[in-house]
Amino acid sequence: MKHRLRLAALSALFITSLAQAAGSIDIDVHRDANCGCCKKWIEHLQANGFNVRDHVEADMSAVKQRLGVAPRLGSCHTAVIDGKFVEGHVPAEQVLALRKRDDLLGIAAPGMPMGSPGMEVDGMGAEAFQIIGLTRDGRDVLVADYPAR
Repeated sequence: MKHRLRLAALSALFITSLAQAAGSIDIDVHRDANCGCCKKWIEHLQANGFNVRDHVEADMSAVKQRLGVAPRLGSCHTAVIDGKFVEGHVPAEQVLALRKRDDLLGIAAPGMPMGSPGMEVDGMGAEAFQIIGLTRDGRDVLVADYPAR
């Protein structure tokens, strides 16, 4: 029991630290007007301290092309932070980590993995998904691996 309380306290401290670290960080999110999961991902970012500038777009394909998001990395929404793209349902902790990665043009959670931030469904577990980074020379690199839960 004591171990569980300690673990819960450490988890709360981590989440609070994450939110404080993101506290004054602006991020632009481009999304389709009719996408509910995009709005949920925005809520995830805001809950983690990001200041989200929400841009409703008529042509997301054009936005992705302009930002250099390769079709193989595609998802439903695209964000921009510090000039780098964030494609899809990427956890806030990875968005923060991207800011320290000068070797990457952006990161993506390709597709729409069930259980990723914004894709949670009551009663359903999360499927495994990966965060893929796009290097300046056009290579994909594994940034993070999230197991099924």
